[in-house]
Order: sequence, then structure tokens, then C-alpha cells
Amino acid sequence: MNLDIARVRNAFPALTQGVAHFDGPGGSQVPVPVARAVADTLCSGMANRGSVTAAEQRAEAVVVAAREAVADLLGGRAGGVVFGRSMTQLTYDVARALAKQWSGPDEVVVTRLDHDANIRPWVQAADSAGVKVRWADFDRDTGELPVSAVSDLLSPRTRLVAVTAASNLLGTRPDVAAICAAAHEVGALVYVDGVHLSAHAPVDVVELAADFFVCSPYKFFGPHLGAMVADPALLETLHPDKLLPSSDAVPERFELGTLPYELLAGTSATVDFIADLVPGTGGRRDRVRTSMTAVQEHEDRLFARLHEGLRRVDAVSLHGGPRHRTPTALFSVRDRSPREVYELLAERGVNAPAGSFYALEAARWMGLGETGAVRAGLAPYSNCEDVDRLLEGVLEACR
Repeated sequence: MNLDIARVRNAFPALTQGVAHFDGPGGSQVPVPVARAVADTLCSGMANRGSVTAAEQRAEAVVVAAREAVADLLGGRAGGVVFGRSMTQLTYDVARALAKQWSGPDEVVVTRLDHDANIRPWVQAADSAGVKVRWADFDRDTGELPVSAVSDLLSPRTRLVAVTAASNLLGTRPDVAAICAAAHEVGALVYVDGVHLSAHAPVDVVELAADFFVCSPYKFFGPHLGAMVADPALLETLHPDKLLPSSDAVPERFELGTLPYELLAGTSATVDFIADLVPGTGGRRDRVRTSMTAVQEHEDRLFARLHEGLRRVDAVSLHGGPRHRTPTALFSVRDRSPREVYELLAERGVNAPAGSFYALEAARWMGLGETGAVRAGLAPYSNCEDVDRLLEGVLEACR
């Protein structure tokens, strides 16, 4: 089923400003229902979670609803949904908790394809625990991370594999299910960075068999926070540092301080909005899958137009191959720095930023350094006119 793009775009006030947004990989625009949910929660009577006053009950209901919403989005269990300030913060917290169980000959595996938020917390935790880090390399020319790049590093000493579900720099989508299967064969856990993938495709953490899956609602129309889903039984085995009087229940033991109720309400509204991108009937989980399948099909069609348009420009170098990936183009323009192209496009009302976007290891591995390249990412609200404006701006930058 196709997206009604005009209907989708009408929900985003920011799109009336005449800018073509290709900056979604860094954070999407926000629809009216999400902003309204945040504002309504802030304006309602709220208190710390409880069961006595109406304000306490309202806060409790917001938290419960948000856990259920994220579970419906990702196919997990509400009792295993943990909220945090960001994906980075959640990963640091889990890394420190897991590292308490590591010692001696243990090993962890990270990939050069990942955002630094799924590398540095593990490298630093491994260093603190005195265990070895093994690095999985990806193909510099294609941007692909073969399963063998990870599986060849595995051994009975492997305790954890950290891998991205989709590269925020290149869009590359590794075979996460196969990597999880290989890791589980040696008894290792798998921590999956789903921040970039969750905005572009239906996700089912059970099908992936990911032990931990993290995402960021602000990448798919929501507020700025992080969310993680894991099996509650697995979370019961972890004991993060926490305040003595705070709850030791799962998932609350991982959530430091008072939760941002207004952002959780916005997250619930975000999942409801996604479920309604393609109007239909049935449960929210099924509607989310239908909508995200339609999103993926829409973005794939647009990305083919974008990728082919960039490929035809002699002065443009595309980084990474056109194989299975999210709609994310990373490119350079001959005789122009990435920053110059970024600024030239911005002058024409096209937001396509430049840099390494915290995928520092990937950018260095490809020879792009910290300056990186220009990144153009599509979103469900992108249309053909946006793509054509970007291509026209790139052609002007080549002159």
C-alpha cells in the first residue's frame, strides 16, 4: 500500500517553511500530534509516579503507555523497554553493567561500521575490565559488512557483539539476524544499534534475535530521548549502579532519576502517528508494520531517483555501494570541500549536512577523515520535488 505523501506532509508544520530536508538521519521533523502530546502533558497536572493522586496516576499511565508503544514499534515486550536520555547514555549504562561480569580472557567485538555510540562505550568498558576488543572491518569500496567479518572473530571467549542494524553514515544494512545467530552459537550477547534502521523499515527484535535493541524516537518524528528493548529476564541478570532508595525492579532499575513524562507522551503519540501513516484496522503493532513497509517502499523508490541522479554527475563521488541499505547517500564533489557543498545547498533551501556524523571509525576507514562527506537522507515526508532540488543544487556546486 502506498503512502499518501500529501497527507503525510500536511502533518509537519516545518515543511511549510520551504526547506527540503535531507537531514533526517540526524533528527527528523515533528508532526503536530507529537508536539501537541508533549505540550498537553506539560500543561496537565503531573507529579512523580504513584497511585494516590490524579497527578500521580496520570504520570504512571504515561510511562505504561510509552513502554507499550515502543514494544509495538519494535516487536518487543513492554516490560523490557528502558528509557534514557539518549541511545548513547543507555549504551554506556548497559556497557558498565555488563562489564562487571567480564574478566581475564573475555573478548568483545565491535565493528568499524558503527556510530561511535556503539563502539566507544564497549571499548572503554572492556579496557576497564581488562578484556580484549576485536574489530570487525567492512569493505571500503562497497560499505558492506559481511557476516563473516564478525563471525570469524567469534570464539567461546566472546561475551558481546556490538553491531549496527544500519549505518548512519552509509545506510549499509548488515545481516543482523545472521550475526546474532553466529554470536549466540558461542554464547555471546548482541547489542544492536537500531537508531538509523528504525526510521526506515519495520523492525522485529524477535526475528532479529537481538539481545538488546536501541533506538532514538527523535529520528522518527518523536522527542529527544533514547529507548532500549530487551528480554526482561535478561535485564534481571544485570545490576547497574543506582541510588539506594530507587526501585530495583526491571525495567526501572536502569532508569536514573525521574523520567521525562512529556517526552514519553510524545513517544506514544509518535508510534500512534506511524501506525496511522497508512490508515487501516487491526492492532497497533500490525498497523505499524504495514505503515513502515509502505515507508520503506516509498523511500526506496525515491532513493533510486536520488542515487541515479548523483551517479550521473561526473564530479560526484558516491561512497558505498547501492546494495541493501537505508535511503542514505554519502557523496563528495570534486574540488569542493564537504562543508562548501553543505553551505551551498543550504543557501538554496536544501538541508544536507556534511561530516562524519559520529561514525568516526567508518569515515577514517574509508579515507574520508573527520571531515567526512555530504550526507543526504530521505524521510517518509520526502518527495520527488525535494530530490530534484537537491540534484539541481549539486549540479550548481559542480560548476
